[in-house]
Amino acid sequence: MKSILKAVKKKTPIWRRLSAGLISGAADDDPSGIATYSQVGAAYGYATLWTVVLALPLMIAIQAISARIGRVTGAGIAANIRKHYASWLAYGLVSALLIANVINLAADIGAMGSALRLLIGGPALAYTAAFALLSLALQVFVPFSYYSPILKVLTLSLFAYVATVFAIKVPWSEVTRGVFLPHIVFNAKYAVAIVAVFGTTISPYLFFWQAAQEVEEVRDPGNARKPLKRKPEQGPDALQRIGIDTVSGMFFSQIVAFFIILTAAAVLHAHGVTDINSSAQAATALRPLAGPFAFAVFAAGIIGTGLLAVPVLAGSTAYGVADALGKPSGLERKPHQAKLFYTVLIVASLVGMALNFTSIDPIKALYWSAVINGVAAVPIMVVIMMLSTNSRVMGTFALPPWLKIMGWAATLVMAAAAIIMFATWGK
Repeated sequence: MKSILKAVKKKTPIWRRLSAGLISGAADDDPSGIATYSQVGAAYGYATLWTVVLALPLMIAIQAISARIGRVTGAGIAANIRKHYASWLAYGLVSALLIANVINLAADIGAMGSALRLLIGGPALAYTAAFALLSLALQVFVPFSYYSPILKVLTLSLFAYVATVFAIKVPWSEVTRGVFLPHIVFNAKYAVAIVAVFGTTISPYLFFWQAAQEVEEVRDPGNARKPLKRKPEQGPDALQRIGIDTVSGMFFSQIVAFFIILTAAAVLHAHGVTDINSSAQAATALRPLAGPFAFAVFAAGIIGTGLLAVPVLAGSTAYGVADALGKPSGLERKPHQAKLFYTVLIVASLVGMALNFTSIDPIKALYWSAVINGVAAVPIMVVIMMLSTNSRVMGTFALPPWLKIMGWAATLVMAAAAIIMFATWGK
């Protein structure tokens, strides 16, 4: 907060200081996230709202730490793992990232096609292919410095889920109890739901993306920014900017997540609709219960958030694989300058699109991709914390004590959620 006030006093436009953190936070509320939040809201009502409140400071910490790694070292997370630890560790962690991201891509692209069909009719699969190819074309042929402002504008689509709440009746006393005195169900299904919420909120692809975007900034020849290990005098302003960017983006993300769970709880769960498999199904279920406005806003939001999240998912996958293998990466580079990077980006996007044309139901796999993210995040976060507290990696920019505590707390919470899920499995 002090950093934000200081920026205001300097008359620095806040919007210009928001970039990777804002986009990362908004991309966290992608159609996959919307589906997961809708599922738990429909299934458990207000009894999972507490997870959003708990996740906020933890999410801020781990994203800020990821951004610091990129800004200080001038290299992404996978590149730093490969450089300072074993190559097999980088390959293993990136493989988990790749699997979860492709499933997420399939679900997000499919959800966008389904949402457009709900709004205007027509063939959902044709819309799915069109959205995938449009996003891919923008990533491959438009320099990210031009594309990034578009993504920032798309973050405004998330206000759709705040607007939805004004079209429904909300029992705020029950909401308050759900946040501060939740009814926790001690069984495997509830444990899996909690891991899914944390997995879709504190997601590995966001760690890789935000670090990579800091690297893009220092690579830009028209930018005076350099890795802080080489230009430590840039440290105070850089770390202040990262703080403002990350806090703003993650706060925005969790406000939206809170309202999505709240909408599903107040409309669907309250009317006995407890089994939701996709974001499009959630929008459809809202129409007879909350009216056409809530339905239209919810469905339109799926398209806007999908257009934002798909390049982040595909891009983070490409950054992770290219960096793990020591190959050039970057959305500012031309395809011939980063062949492996763009190959991974294109293949991941096309495979995600193609899954929608097979008998495999990516929507059913969606919930489990969030669980995979929740489990895979634990070892990735452990390695991130090891990197960020290592003076050989970070130089004089090793983490301050409060951020170190919050980073390890986030890691322990994610580990505890996964352990509880496995401990209650089958019970």
